[in-house]
Amino acid sequence: MLKGNAIVGQSGGPTSVINASLAGVIDAVRRSGQIDRLYGMNYGIEGVLNDNVTDLSAVFKTDEQIEILRSTPAAYLGSCRNRLPKDDDAVYERIFSVLNKYNIAYFFYIGGNDSMDTVLKLSHYADKKGYPIRIVGVPKTIDNDLAVTDHTPGYGSAAKFIATAVREVVCDATVYDVNSTTIIEIMGRNAGWLTAAAALARSEGQCAPHLIYLPEVAFDKERFLEDMVRINKVHKNVVVAVSEGIKDADGKYICDSGVKDAFGHSQLSGAAAELASLVRGRLGWKARSMELNLLQRCSAHMASKTDNCEAYNSAYAAVQAALEGKSGCMMCFERKSNSPYEIEIKAADIKHIANAEKTVPVEWITPEGNDVTAECTDYIRPLIQGEAPVRYKDGIPVYFER
Repeated sequence: MLKGNAIVGQSGGPTSVINASLAGVIDAVRRSGQIDRLYGMNYGIEGVLNDNVTDLSAVFKTDEQIEILRSTPAAYLGSCRNRLPKDDDAVYERIFSVLNKYNIAYFFYIGGNDSMDTVLKLSHYADKKGYPIRIVGVPKTIDNDLAVTDHTPGYGSAAKFIATAVREVVCDATVYDVNSTTIIEIMGRNAGWLTAAAALARSEGQCAPHLIYLPEVAFDKERFLEDMVRINKVHKNVVVAVSEGIKDADGKYICDSGVKDAFGHSQLSGAAAELASLVRGRLGWKARSMELNLLQRCSAHMASKTDNCEAYNSAYAAVQAALEGKSGCMMCFERKSNSPYEIEIKAADIKHIANAEKTVPVEWITPEGNDVTAECTDYIRPLIQGEAPVRYKDGIPVYFER
């Protein structure tokens, strides 16, 4: 048993349940009786590099505070997109000197692909230098593209929002008796999990969105126009869901801003607008585009109860795993059953997760490349179930603010 304090950070793009994971860490530490204090990194690993931390043990003293935090969107501690160098002892010595200053024996990092790279590098350095610390990753990403785990906290709530928003847009898009198209752009650079969730908007009386395009298969503009004309023969108002990361056969994004982030990822936006312009120019229809944008990841008022609980539980399990001696790992979900839905939380070696990417299986995409299969929707549906409790005051949600 390591004696000392713990520290937790949040990194990468926020989700509507990333603070539920933070709440899970806070609650588990409070109840452990084995960890003295819990600190929070302000703005992810940059908070350690800059010796900018918050004493969370002094902030969160009641169950009520933790419950409000669980339903608060965005990252309470702040986030960052900071790629640690592969070989720079000065950077790592700086990190561990700050951790030693606060007597940190347990390190928890909540994040996605790039955040798990941080967990991997810190774990390797700690092992190499013999630092007595346990480092555990807590999964988070609306993109649902972390390897090994069945799914990731954040995805279920984003999928629930997307399915709901698309269904509402469909209702609005069909009020006029004219040839038209509404193209909805959904987040997803290389993995189309979020866009696939648009299929859940369909009901017995409504088959829209009529077309769904994911980045896992090549996008062809001419075939897209053919799809539009074919659907229009039955439905005057065509609704389309597209991933922001759709690419042509040469792997070129349909719309690339040319701007890259710290990890070299292209910042994408405008695929729907590009396609709407194509429809107007070639087919002469009324065409509009829209981006769900940040609402996909911050709409906590529409969070999935299943997702909120799993975010909290995976973080709670991370603390327990660290206390049991595990390090250099991330907590993962293993699906035991789809109906009834049942999962098990396990720790997996971080080396199998960091810098890997899980995409939608090609067999879950129709041969035409313009829709998803029943297997795909059966996989997603359990993750959006239930409504996470939200407190309201004067008609507005109550969130825990710094």
